[in-house]
Parts: sequence; C-alpha cells; structure tokens
Amino acid sequence: MFITDRGAAAPPAAARPPAPAPSHPHLAALIVQARLHGSIAMAVAYPCDAASIEAAHAAAAADLIRPLLVGPRRRIEEAAAQAGVSIAGVVIHDTDDDPRTAAARAVALCRDGEASALMKGSLHSDDLLAAAVGRDGGLRSSRRASHVFVMDVPSVERPLLITDCVVNIAPDLAAKRDIAQNAIALAHALGIPTPRIAILSAVETVNPAIPATIDAAALCKMAERGQIRGALLDGPLAFDNAISAQSARTKGIESAVAGRPDVLLVPNLEAGNMVYKQLVYLAGAECAGLVLGMRVPIVLTSRSDSVASRIASCALAVLASPRRTGIAA
Repeated sequence: MFITDRGAAAPPAAARPPAPAPSHPHLAALIVQARLHGSIAMAVAYPCDAASIEAAHAAAAADLIRPLLVGPRRRIEEAAAQAGVSIAGVVIHDTDDDPRTAAARAVALCRDGEASALMKGSLHSDDLLAAAVGRDGGLRSSRRASHVFVMDVPSVERPLLITDCVVNIAPDLAAKRDIAQNAIALAHALGIPTPRIAILSAVETVNPAIPATIDAAALCKMAERGQIRGALLDGPLAFDNAISAQSARTKGIESAVAGRPDVLLVPNLEAGNMVYKQLVYLAGAECAGLVLGMRVPIVLTSRSDSVASRIASCALAVLASPRRTGIAA
C-alpha cells in the first residue's frame, strides 16, 4: 500500500521493502532510529521512471516518508505501471513534461512548508540542485550546500561519514569549513555527540606544494578558535593513518582522531568519489547520503543505488529534518 498525503496503515510484513543486509547493521539501525520520529512529507521531483517510483514506494512502505509526487501525471502513472506499484490515493502535483518545471514545483513545496525534504526522481541532479540553490528557490541557508555519505563498511564497527563526494568539485577553505560543519550537524543528528573528523590528503605533514595539507592545518586552527564547532578535527592525515591506528602509531602520529574517525573530509570531489566507490565495490560497503546546508535535506538517488540504500537515505532525511536539527541553519 502506498502512503497517501494523510498517511495510511503500515503494509503487511510480506509487502515490506527489503532492509539492509545483515552485513550492513549500521544502516538498519538508522532506519529503526528514524521510524521513532515519525514520517515526513517528501517532495519527489519528476519520478518518471520505475526506479524513482520504486524508491518512493519503498521509503513510504518503510514508514519513513509521505511522498508528494511532482511531475507530469501521465508519465508518473506510466512509470508506476511499469514498476507494478499502485499510486491510488497518492498526492500528485501535475506539471508539464519539462523536468525543470517539476524541480521548481518540488522546491516550492519545501519552501512553503508543505514538504520537509526533497528527493530526486528521474531528472538530472544538476537540474534539481539548480532549482534548490537558485535565488528564487528559497531553500538557501547561510551555509554552502554539501553532500555527506554515511557508509556501512563491514570491517568498520561504526558508521563512517564521507564528505564531499558529490556537490563541491574543488572546494576552497571557506567551502571546506561549511562542508565540515554540515557533516558535524548530521553526525549529531545520528547520535554522535563529538564526531572525530579526519581531514584527508596524500600525506600527514604540511607541505606547501600540496594545497590540501594547508587547508587541513587551517581547518584545525579554525576549530581551535571556534570557527568550526562540535567536533574534534585533525589533519592533514593520509588515508592509511586516518583509518588505521597501527599505521598512525608506526608513523609516530599522536592524535585523538587518527585510527578512529567518524568523518572523512576529502580534499576534492575526485578523491572523495574514488574513495566511496572503492569502499562500495571492493569492501562491500553500502551507503546512504544527503545534500545538507539547505533549509531542507535533499536525497539524490542514483540508478545504481540499491533499494536498501534509497530507504536508508530517506531515513537520514528524517533524522536531518529541520524540525529536529540545526542542519539547515
């Protein structure tokens, strides 16, 4: 049963969406945690393919969201039929066939308080983000938008956040400050009171020839002076001594962060994209993610995402909802 705008009874167990595999208990725990806070209205922009409808259906069946489908009704109904999903009773905001029109309407629903989160359908991420960050969108905040992945890596005993692997291509120091603060706010929402942030580079020493090491040192000083709050920061750290306490000891690094980070702050999008995909495809990780720094959280789905990943991303949106946190400050 698809949840309507007024809510609906939980579906029977046989209709429940697949949960994260037993090897990914951290994402499963996030879903349980999110359910305790109740579902939120989520505007789904241009859900005009089967995968988009399936994602919204699965998250609704998991008691996480009340989807508001925004796009051309005819194409949405065709996508639902292709997915084998009934959308009887589901709220549809009918638009023309232009994905940018649907994006603008979905953003407006969030701006006007009719939705507490935004989810990408089958349009390009750039079209959705352009509408969200545009001056007329009304969703910009005092911080720069950034993306955070929550990784469930089988060999790591806690969730591992990575930022920013999606939005900011080559962030400068000011952008990295906002990227760090957005990740800190999400970590707090997940119940991590003082997250440990490892600021990654190729080496663990400050080298003027490697700009990321300079930025890392500056971010640590900014944290000391209260310009970044709510976390322990250390960097620059190479990936090995950020993740491995043994590696840090071997290199003589004394740090409250090295070997046990909650957050990996990457130097740029290319590095972050490679790190998270290596964890997924080589280490068997599963991930969920959000765009933060806006007045509502944004779920950017990918065609390669599993159903469990999409559900977990919606759970993050519930936990990061502005009704509960200061993420979109």
